Amino acid sequence: MTESAVQPLSPDHSHDRNPTVRNVAVLAVCMALTISSLSLLMTVSAVVGYMLAADPKLATLPLALQFLAVLCSTVPASFLMERFGRRAGFTVGAFCGILGSLICAAAVWYGSFLLLCVGSAFLGIMAVHGGFYRFAAADTASPSFRPKAISLVMAGGTVAAVLGPELAKQTRDLFEPLLFFGGFLAIAVLNLIVIALLRLVRIPTPVRSADGHSGRSLLEIASQPTFIVAVLAAMVGYGAMNLIMVPTPLAMLGCDHPFEVAAFVIQLHVLGMYAPSFFTGHLIQKFGHLPILGLGVLLILVCVGVNLSGVEVTHFSVALVLLGLGWNFLYVGGTSLVTETYRPEEKAKVQALNDTLIWGIVAVTAFSSGALYNGLGWEAVNLAVVVPLLLVLAALTWLGSRRTLAA
Repeated sequence: MTESAVQPLSPDHSHDRNPTVRNVAVLAVCMALTISSLSLLMTVSAVVGYMLAADPKLATLPLALQFLAVLCSTVPASFLMERFGRRAGFTVGAFCGILGSLICAAAVWYGSFLLLCVGSAFLGIMAVHGGFYRFAAADTASPSFRPKAISLVMAGGTVAAVLGPELAKQTRDLFEPLLFFGGFLAIAVLNLIVIALLRLVRIPTPVRSADGHSGRSLLEIASQPTFIVAVLAAMVGYGAMNLIMVPTPLAMLGCDHPFEVAAFVIQLHVLGMYAPSFFTGHLIQKFGHLPILGLGVLLILVCVGVNLSGVEVTHFSVALVLLGLGWNFLYVGGTSLVTETYRPEEKAKVQALNDTLIWGIVAVTAFSSGALYNGLGWEAVNLAVVVPLLLVLAALTWLGSRRTLAA
């Protein structure tokens, strides 16, 4: 049995008849701080990698290793939370964030590309644990409130649109000549705050059933049309966003745009990713999952068109905002839709499978983005996402037809 079937809250918490509101508020702040760490990292990682790498083509390798670490730690993170609870899992993730950021700071200090790669991997473990904030919001929420709970926690990332890139700018020269050293120290501080806030989260520790029954097999669950479409939409949305976003600072610097401007564009992008979360859950409740997922696909296709039309700051800015909006609708919509496909006792393994598949494509796009950009150029990066997006549209149409016939 999982945290959906929970023990009663302890007596000192008995006055909290519905802990969902409190959990959502605290988790949203933790999400804001964690995503701020990641947006800061996204702003500086490729640039620091370029500074330290012997070959410019390896500039995005640390970021790629971050996503590979996410892929490898997704299943352990999910089952850690099933065994010891959400708060314990999130605390482990924050400690990894502190360790990773200090290793990255040491990389700048010693001029070591290898240390940068190692530190980035630990920051990937931080990221995967933070990714479960959205599922934790649903643990104590009613089915009707679940899309909004997920969406509101994701909305915490709106703070990261300003805080992460702004910290990157303000700390860039703080320890000159050690450029970006202060940014990695800032990530450590943000994770210390997360650890303190997690003491306020009230999600009861999971209770295991006597017979250890874990529900249907993953094959049976993953064969459901709704599961297939939900995961495909989130995978392609995240993969397309990652493939385009990761080399954007390099593309802008290559077009002679200053670093401060590139950081501002990343700010706009992160704002586009998370600000819609204030109303995405409401839109899903009103119009349904499939139309919102379809809108997400169309927004990213328009982003590609804008990127292909020019390389001025305006083009980068508008395209990255559209990219963020499209990602939000696909990721939040896919997360909400996948919660309809499993029973309480199946939660941990299905969430692990869902995030493993998503982070798998994120790792692939992170590894390929630098090589694709350096080898074939900015246009090729953008064109690479078109066919997968059209495949998602086809899948949405297929599922919609099935549901119409079933009705």
